Amino acid sequence: MEKLNVKDFGGASVVRGSGMNEILKLKGKYTAKCFDKDGNLKWEDTIDNVVTDVGANQLLDSAFGSGPVAGPFLGLISSVGYTGVPVVGDTMGSHATWVEAGNGTNYPNWSTPTSNARGTMSFAAAATRAKALSAAISFIIATNGGTVKGCFVVFGTGAVATNNNTSGVLYSAGLFTGGDKVVGVGDTLNVSYSTSV
Repeated sequence: MEKLNVKDFGGASVVRGSGMNEILKLKGKYTAKCFDKDGNLKWEDTIDNVVTDVGANQLLDSAFGSGPVAGPFLGLISSVGYTGVPVVGDTMGSHATWVEAGNGTNYPNWSTPTSNARGTMSFAAAATRAKALSAAISFIIATNGGTVKGCFVVFGTGAVATNNNTSGVLYSAGLFTGGDKVVGVGDTLNVSYSTSV
């Protein structure tokens, strides 16, 4: 005679999330391509930017407060007078370790945009939590070539395309990943920018 004792035990527990975490981080990337006078690609590089404290604050104020603001404009960082990397504490009025290119002495100089002006940035509609320029900004190098270290973006109240103007808010700045880049007379430097959250 066989006896079989069958026992069945069951248990259940409910696990609930105690909260929802969302991390929002501003990221931006410059992409640059340099072409010679014949249209041949000389070099290309990228910059993962530093978003400044004042830039992040201006972005929040623009989105959730005062609405659209002047700009944005894109400028180039020269090797002339350069002593250190852009940092989050930089502003348009105070970025002591780097200078803007294109003012006649901080080479290179360009004819387009108009006589060393900053490029006016036009963005396509945002999608998949990202926004990018609708077309690259072209800097056509004229009179003096030189070494470009990186790029920056300025926007906000008072921002203008005028070279070396300290009005407006420095949103971001950064240096080329692959180091300094040389541009010569007749070259075209095309710079794109995208940002995501």
